[in-house]
Amino acid sequence: MKKAQKGNDKAFLTLFQKYEPDVYRIAYIYVKNQSDALDVIQETAYRSFKSIKNLKQPEYFKTWLVKIAISCSLDILRKQKNEDHIKPEFGESISGDVNGDIVLEMTVKDLIEKLNEDEKSVIILRFYQGLTIKDISETLSIPLGTAKTILYRALNKLRKSMEGDEVIEQ
Repeated sequence: MKKAQKGNDKAFLTLFQKYEPDVYRIAYIYVKNQSDALDVIQETAYRSFKSIKNLKQPEYFKTWLVKIAISCSLDILRKQKNEDHIKPEFGESISGDVNGDIVLEMTVKDLIEKLNEDEKSVIILRFYQGLTIKDISETLSIPLGTAKTILYRALNKLRKSMEGDEVIEQ
């Protein structure tokens, strides 16, 4: 860590590669495709290399890296939203008739997509990365109580969504 903070490229690369799979998983959950997830990894590596010398608590390197990855993912999503490039045939398939023989399958990933960005971040960090509420609050730079509130609100939304789907299936 100290070598990486002093600008040693190889030391940084070794550190980054250790957590690259975690960064990729987080990025993929946010951006939903491999190409953009790889862009997130590249941008995360760049930003973290540029600012690693400013990392005050090296024991939180992974948490710090995850925070950068989330930020990069949200940046890409904002750019895509601003481009507004929904193809007409895609729009038709979304608004098409869902009655009939079409079977709708709701996965956990689909449910998470319905959450707002704060809720999605907390759920991903808690259940996909296994962070504690305290670590989540530090990673997202929010108060501990706020992290708890967001987590419980998100879980409640997910629970209601699941119950709603069961009612539809019966």
